[in-house]
Amino acid sequence: MDSTQPKTYAAFDAYLAITWEDGHESMLTFPLLRDACPCANCKGEPDLLGRVYAPVQRQRTDQGDRLVGMQPVGRYGLQLVWGDGHSTGIYTFSYLRRLCDCSECQTERVPEP
Repeated sequence: MDSTQPKTYAAFDAYLAITWEDGHESMLTFPLLRDACPCANCKGEPDLLGRVYAPVQRQRTDQGDRLVGMQPVGRYGLQLVWGDGHSTGIYTFSYLRRLCDCSECQTERVPEP
């Protein structure tokens, strides 16, 4: 069974709930997801030589943590649309699984050096 493929996912009041193919359930809060946006504007962008250009610093509003839309991207991820209009991040399913901060996932995660 592929632990990075969702069986179901749905947005609720303040979180994205994902049930994975292996039976695990992730509850990812909207602020966590917004802070983890993987787009180049939020995380920076590497050039061909590997230098990362810093992201554009923008003032966040309360609307920025409100999820207003969600679209699947192929069979590998989701594009989330935020209340402030931001929508350029594509969250791969493997990335969403790594974002799970439950105690089970925290103990399985190998610490980075």
